[in-house]
Amino acid sequence: MAIRLSEVAKHAGVSEATVSRVLNDKPGVARGTREAVLTSVDVLGYERPSLLRRQMVGMVGLIVPELTNPIFPVMAQSIQMGLAAEGYTAVLCTQAPGGVHEDDYLQMLLDRGAAGVIFVSGQHANLDVDLERYHRLRARGLPMVLINGHRPEVDAPSLSNDDAAAVEVALAHLVQLGHERIGLATGQHRYVPVVRRVEAFRRLAAELLPDLDLDAMVQETWFGLEGGVQAGADLIEAGATAVICGSDVIALGVTRAARQAGLCVPDDLSVVGYDGSLISAFSDPALTTVRQDTTAICHAAVRALVDEIGGRPHRRGEALFAPELVVRASTGRPPER
Repeated sequence: MAIRLSEVAKHAGVSEATVSRVLNDKPGVARGTREAVLTSVDVLGYERPSLLRRQMVGMVGLIVPELTNPIFPVMAQSIQMGLAAEGYTAVLCTQAPGGVHEDDYLQMLLDRGAAGVIFVSGQHANLDVDLERYHRLRARGLPMVLINGHRPEVDAPSLSNDDAAAVEVALAHLVQLGHERIGLATGQHRYVPVVRRVEAFRRLAAELLPDLDLDAMVQETWFGLEGGVQAGADLIEAGATAVICGSDVIALGVTRAARQAGLCVPDDLSVVGYDGSLISAFSDPALTTVRQDTTAICHAAVRALVDEIGGRPHRRGEALFAPELVVRASTGRPPER
């Protein structure tokens, strides 16, 4: 039986145009209004359009990298709790190497009528990846929010930790301690946050430490303990007395490399992590780190997505969140020469 727009509109207390937008799964309709229209369709005995039959009202996709980096479970939990408080259920989609790809997760979420998606350090952060997938999502009207990896070409709210500021506070701390040979151990250059850290380090180090061999003191590696060990060994060989790392896990690898070389942290080598994950406080020695304000970032991401879903377009451009330097036992004055 064909749905009579006028009958549904009268029952739901909305315009026929609004009913049409809901039945055609178009954006720009508040969540409560959308649910009222669909409820009226059910009450009046009409059959929902096939596009809406499998829709899981209130389901939101949460796409994150693999959970071996402790910062991502913390962010996932914070976002999940925030969404639950707004009446949404988060479906966690993790991207482990060799596992389900982001595109496959997106298709699954679309098939099940997800209300929106939050991407945490997803494919959007990879400069080698085509952004067409995100353009297609926007064309379909799917609300989405990007965290850490701003791409101005993507029409979505974007939230990031201020990577340049993170490098600046770490470098200033080490220079104040008296270090002159400071290295950077970070991830691969194809990622937006890495590019920003490397650019900031090269610019600031050139000003503060003009005699530093920047080519030798910047080591790009893979995120993980093993990558930190490799980068740490190279920086120690190059004569570094301090290392700024792209994650707390990389910092643990650099600390291991120092021990393998017979060095002591921080007496022979100072190490600064990044993220402020739980492991930083319980490593040996306790890790000086630059803490992301994950609570504020995740709260803002949830708020932005809920606004988008509700037909209240959130501001575009990038919102940057200031990091915090947490000084612990892994940094000290450089060794006497």
